[in-house]
Amino acid sequence: MKKRIAESTTSWRAGVAPRLIAPLLIAALLAGCAGQRPARSLADNEIQRVMRREGVQGLAMATIEGGKVAKVRVFGQRNAALGMPLTDQTILYAASLTKTAFAYLVLQLADEGKLDLDAPLTRLLPRPLPFYRERPWDYADLAEDPRWKAITPRMLLTHGAGFANFRWLEPDERLRIHFSPGSRYAYSGEGYQLLQMVLENGLGLDIGYEMQRRVFDRFKMTRTSMRWRADFAENAAEGYAFDGVAQPHERRFRVRAAGSMDTTIADQARLWAGIMRGEGLGADSRAALVKGWLPIVSRHQFPTLAADDGIWPQGLAAGLGVLTFQDRSGPAWFKSGRDEWTANFVLCMERGQRCVVFMSNDVRAEALYPELARLVLGDNDMPWSWEYDWYGRG
Repeated sequence: MKKRIAESTTSWRAGVAPRLIAPLLIAALLAGCAGQRPARSLADNEIQRVMRREGVQGLAMATIEGGKVAKVRVFGQRNAALGMPLTDQTILYAASLTKTAFAYLVLQLADEGKLDLDAPLTRLLPRPLPFYRERPWDYADLAEDPRWKAITPRMLLTHGAGFANFRWLEPDERLRIHFSPGSRYAYSGEGYQLLQMVLENGLGLDIGYEMQRRVFDRFKMTRTSMRWRADFAENAAEGYAFDGVAQPHERRFRVRAAGSMDTTIADQARLWAGIMRGEGLGADSRAALVKGWLPIVSRHQFPTLAADDGIWPQGLAAGLGVLTFQDRSGPAWFKSGRDEWTANFVLCMERGQRCVVFMSNDVRAEALYPELARLVLGDNDMPWSWEYDWYGRG
C-alpha cells in the first residue's frame, strides 16, 4: 500500500506536464459540437487519436442527461500485452469515487434518524476514541489531543477534521490532528476511515453489507463491490502507470470507505445518474450533498496540508462526498479518484442534471479530461488547476 501514491500527490512526475490536446484537434472536434451536445457527438476515431497521443491504454466514459444515463462508451484495452479489450463490464478500480458512494449511505442513515451529522464523536461511540486500539481502528495516538472530541460526521465528510490524507504519510506514521476540526479543508482518506469505524462501532453496521443493500442494489450495480469478488477475475483491467508499466488489478479484501470499491463504467453511470436524481434521499439531504459546507482556499488539492493561499472566484467548497463550485450554468460539483495506475473523474452540472463520468485503467488519461469534459458539457468553470496541478503549464 505504501508503494502507492494513494492520492497523496498528483499522479504526474515532478516537473512533467502532460501534453494537452492539440488546438487543431480541439477546433476540429468543436466544429462538430454545437453548444452543449452530449459526448456521443464525438467521433470514436478522434477520441482514440487523443488516447494514442497520450499513450492511454483504456478509457471508459458515460454521459448523463436529465438525471438519466444517456450513453456509455469504452475504448482501448484492459490488458495491452494480451490484446484484451476494455468493455462496459470490465472491472475497474473506483479509488476515491468510493467516498461519494459511502457518503450517500451516510446521508440515508441521517435521513432515517440513525445518525446526527453534527453530533460529536463523544456521543456516537460507546468508548472514547483513543480507547480503540485494535487494527485497523487504532486511535491511541490521539490520547493526548482532546480536539478529537469536537469532530463530527459532517467534518469527516467534508475533509475538515484536521488529519493528513493517511497517517502513514506522516514522518513518524502516527495519526495527528493538524488544525482545529471544522476550521479548514484538507483532503483526508483517514477521515473517511474514521467515519466507517464510527458507523461500525457506534451503530453496529457492516459497511460492506450496507453499501451493497443501500447503494449498489438500489442502482442495479451488479458488478460492483466494496471487496474483491472471485467472478471479477475473468474481466478485470490491469493498471498502467505514467511510464506505461503495467500493474495487475489489486484484489482488495478489506472494506475501506476511503477507496475499496471495484466497479464498471456501466455501474458507475447508473450510480451517478441516481445521485443526480437524489434517488433514495430526502430533498434536504440531496441538497446538503452538494452544498458548499467548507470553503476551499488551497491552491491545489495536494499536498493536502499546504498553506491556504488560493483564491477561487467560483466559490470552491467541500460538499458531503463531493466538491462544489459555481459554474456559469449554475451549481456544479465533481469528484475524482486516482492512484498510480488509475484515473477517474466525474463532473456534474445541476442545470439539466448533466454529468460526464470518466474512468481509466491508465493514469495518463487525466491529461484528456479537461478538454473532453468541455466537449461534453460545454465551456465550464471547473477549477482544473486545483484538481490537477499540471493544468495550465502548457
